Amino acid sequence: MSPPRLRDTRSATPANGTHNPPGRMSATNVTAIVASVAPAPWHLPHHSWVSSPVKYFNASTECLGRLVTEEAAILIATISDIALILDPTGVICDLAFSNDELASQVDEGWVGQHWGDTVTPETRPKIDLLVAEALAPSQVPTWHQVDHVARNGDEVPVRYCAVQLGSAGRLIATGRNLQGIAALQQRLVDAQQSLERDYWRLRQLETRYRLLFRGCGEAVMVLDPTTNKVVEVNPASAKLLGTDARRLVGKAMPDVFDKHGTEAVQSLFAGVRSSGRAAETRARLSDGSGELTVFAAPVRQDNATLLLIRLTVATSQTATRPLAEPKSRLAQVMELAPDGVVITSPDGSILSANAAFVEMTQLSTEEQLRGESLDRWLGRPGVDLNVLIANLRQHGAVRLFATSIRSEYGSSTEVEISAVSIDQGDRPSYGFIIRNVDRRVSPAAQTGRSLPRSLEQLTELVGRVPLKEVVRESTDLIERLCIEAALELTGDNRASAAELLGLSRQSLYVKLRRYGLSDASTEEGGG
Repeated sequence: MSPPRLRDTRSATPANGTHNPPGRMSATNVTAIVASVAPAPWHLPHHSWVSSPVKYFNASTECLGRLVTEEAAILIATISDIALILDPTGVICDLAFSNDELASQVDEGWVGQHWGDTVTPETRPKIDLLVAEALAPSQVPTWHQVDHVARNGDEVPVRYCAVQLGSAGRLIATGRNLQGIAALQQRLVDAQQSLERDYWRLRQLETRYRLLFRGCGEAVMVLDPTTNKVVEVNPASAKLLGTDARRLVGKAMPDVFDKHGTEAVQSLFAGVRSSGRAAETRARLSDGSGELTVFAAPVRQDNATLLLIRLTVATSQTATRPLAEPKSRLAQVMELAPDGVVITSPDGSILSANAAFVEMTQLSTEEQLRGESLDRWLGRPGVDLNVLIANLRQHGAVRLFATSIRSEYGSSTEVEISAVSIDQGDRPSYGFIIRNVDRRVSPAAQTGRSLPRSLEQLTELVGRVPLKEVVRESTDLIERLCIEAALELTGDNRASAAELLGLSRQSLYVKLRRYGLSDASTEEGGG
């Protein structure tokens, strides 16, 4: 901290009326000033503080002697952030700082101005009160907060206490900088307002949740899977289960299903709790009146996992039954089909799959497939599924797409995929039928000599093997066709065929053996 800046403002006559030698002050006057500057009890956010009754030193003159004015001025300026010397009318005669931050914000031109002109209009009455209290006899010093106007226009809060010094009517106003306290106070207010906003936001969210939960037409409840007790239930659930909603909360879930339905529901809850994924099942009511579709999804609350249960009537037992029966038979056919059947979401995540596809992937259950991307098992990861989905979005269907399926243990199976887009409003999905063609019998060989690969077979290699291999296969095919054509033109004369092809006889024999077009006896004969 830099030394306080002072001007020599000496009081010619002390408070007791006796004349002191020049350059000295009464110790009583100094102790009165020090006692007034000492910190007083105060509490935020008040702007005025009244100190406790002042207790002066009993023997200040005997202990301190006659203090030099300069020493007293240094003492006053040091123990306060800002010190002002005023005349009885409140005009500033001199000032000193011991706070660098405050000194950089206060205007040097204060000297000669009225103290009230340096503060905001709202706090000028406090300046008049400070001056009046300092001039009043036997007045207990009182602290007041005022706001100065800094050089940059900001308000600087300062806490002042003023006392009279000497018979000349001079006043000493000592101040403490409250900018740090004001900043802390503002941060406290901001934090409190932020908490209030968060609190009301949560209250509004909870209110909306309650309105939606109670106004929902579907039967919804929240269940604790560890105790099987109902945590929350909406009126639709209570109506469906035939009981009062208030009686359900805190009680075990009613046993409204038959034996098989109860086992299916308990298995559903256990599976959702262990896997962390939503699932559903069907359960028949114990009174035989129908079936309910039970949907369960895990939700987190206070470090615990609860289950959100939705109950819906599965099917109508009247007019819709003739239509539902063929649909169920079709679903059963797809489930038991020897070809793999997979239904995925728009991004390729598997929603369901039949037993044939589970067998292709060499997994144990369908649950291991759900949620996984179909791309994980296709032969060209990142390519095949993107091509299929792009064509489904553009054309709605894909037929006989050749690729392969890689099982969980690395084996590969050649397959053909046909797919269709299923439009269900805001929940579209894709269906894939995957047929194993590993054991497919190749077309009967043409009469005469057959080629190792036809042009159609070569085109099927595109996208399944690197281009380099496709080019090599094409080159071999063309080379063999040319050799066969030369042999036919020359009547199977090897020497003439080699000359026609521009090859040596040995090179022709090598290529004949390579393509299986010659035997040893023919080559020994020289053709």
